[in-house]
Amino acid sequence: MEESGIVTVVIATGVFSDRIKSMHLPRLVSTNFPMGRPLGAPLDREMQKEVLLSALDLIENANEAGVTTVFKGRYRPGNF
Repeated sequence: MEESGIVTVVIATGVFSDRIKSMHLPRLVSTNFPMGRPLGAPLDREMQKEVLLSALDLIENANEAGVTTVFKGRYRPGNF
């Protein structure tokens, strides 16, 4: 996709960081959230928005391929 001019970023949980690094992705946002919840808890719209904004920031500011960012937010289980 990058070769076609489509900028990409992957959002993944840190559980998969070793496997994902071997894929040589153009951009990666890694979260320390549980497996299957890379954007946060279901219905936690505020956290999901923060993760997505982090990914958009990475797209805008990454100057080279292979950039990885670790999202600093903490997983918040609960009712939203």
